[in-house]
Amino acid sequence: MIASSVNVIHAVWLDPFSPLQAADRAQLDAAGISLETVSTLGDLTLALRRAHVLVIRLGDSAELLQEVQTLIAQLGHTVPVLCRVERRRMEVAVDAMRLGALHVLPADEWSAGAWQDAVKGLNAPELKTKSYVFVDPTSQHLLALAQRVAQTEVTALLVGPTGAGKEVLARVLHESSPRAKGPFVALNCAAMPEHLIEDMLFGHEKGAFTGALKEHKGLFEQAHGGTIFLDEIGEMPMQLQAKLLRVLQEKKLNRLGGEGTIDLDVRVIAATNKDLKLAIEQREFREDLYFRISTFRLRIQPLKDRPGDIVPLVAQSLARHVKGGVPFTVTEDAQALLQSYPWPGNVRELENVVQRAVVLCGGRTISPAHLMFDDAAMDDQALPAVHALPAASVMSALNEALAQAMPVTPEVQTPAFTAAVAAMAPIAMRDASAPVNLGHAVKASEHQVIMAAIQSTDSRMEAAAKLGISPRTLRYKLAQLRTLGMSEGVSA
Repeated sequence: MIASSVNVIHAVWLDPFSPLQAADRAQLDAAGISLETVSTLGDLTLALRRAHVLVIRLGDSAELLQEVQTLIAQLGHTVPVLCRVERRRMEVAVDAMRLGALHVLPADEWSAGAWQDAVKGLNAPELKTKSYVFVDPTSQHLLALAQRVAQTEVTALLVGPTGAGKEVLARVLHESSPRAKGPFVALNCAAMPEHLIEDMLFGHEKGAFTGALKEHKGLFEQAHGGTIFLDEIGEMPMQLQAKLLRVLQEKKLNRLGGEGTIDLDVRVIAATNKDLKLAIEQREFREDLYFRISTFRLRIQPLKDRPGDIVPLVAQSLARHVKGGVPFTVTEDAQALLQSYPWPGNVRELENVVQRAVVLCGGRTISPAHLMFDDAAMDDQALPAVHALPAASVMSALNEALAQAMPVTPEVQTPAFTAAVAAMAPIAMRDASAPVNLGHAVKASEHQVIMAAIQSTDSRMEAAAKLGISPRTLRYKLAQLRTLGMSEGVSA
């Protein structure tokens, strides 16, 4: 029986080895899969806009998978890829899964059951793909796995470092699930005291305590028919963990001061950056609650371990700063520096660096001189990438940044400024006996940009805001510059 059009999976079919036979197409139609065949990578551009999944045939290697993943990323899509592989090419199937393939099927497999299992859930409500970045093969594999988990009602535990994008993945799980039209409600369990968390989660009745002038529906009730996301669940107080466990087990709750029970229809997603098993050993987290929330664990890698996401995340962040007009561009040297940086603060730190670059560049081109990292100690870790850049590129970028930040006038030609210019001069123009210190040159450039911001604003707070850093970070950097001898115009 042919599946109804509502449940049809629209697949793009790319097989460079043999044409699709009519009988095989009919079997896939019966499985609810509508095919659009293409013969070259060029034909994919338009076809991918309408596809739930791309089906490709691999030969002796997974090279074609890498090529189509690159093309999909360039087009700004997140279409999952299903691979067909000869049964004797087990090593190719393993490589395909490692590279992030949604599923791998034998090339001679045509049974409806196998294909329906492989594409299950792909016609769920469409993701807002432009809001999320899953370009690196590691991220694409995580996305495909998340979309499968989303089709079930299991409780998911997202594990990963702070700032890596756990809430983004939680939203993907929600938007890919049958609950997508329901509410998505989030709570950071570390952001408020215990008594407030209990009231926020479970609500209260009118008169339950002094000041309770009306009933309050907790987040579990507000998320009815949808998803509740409990971030930093490892920070939840032990007393509340017991009450949360009971709610998860019984799918009912009692408001504070209430007598009756309230039935719940909620999908729970939790997240943590802690080692919960260690917390269990230290009696900081309940073991029974851990097993209740970790039915399916999804681990989000640090940003440094998924370098393919870095430049697309930068482009996405820059796009938010474009309000009409010419979009921002990032030079190849700046891209190389961004990809070599270890990103200890993950995506949050990347957002900060991009905002500072927008402030510093003045125009629409981001160069290495506009990249100002959060931790001064980390600047030194990024310096090997700067050493690898052509000297002319570095000098051009530094000079451009200085010219945009603070034009040279007699009033600002202080000894510190003269020293900074000398430090950044091309090696061929220096005295042969002068020491070459690229780290000092970078600090000198930072000094001039900071001084430009201070001189163009009325207070240190305004200068810090213009630079995209906190007043405390500004004070820290000024103190560092003083220790380097760049004390002209710098006061506490």
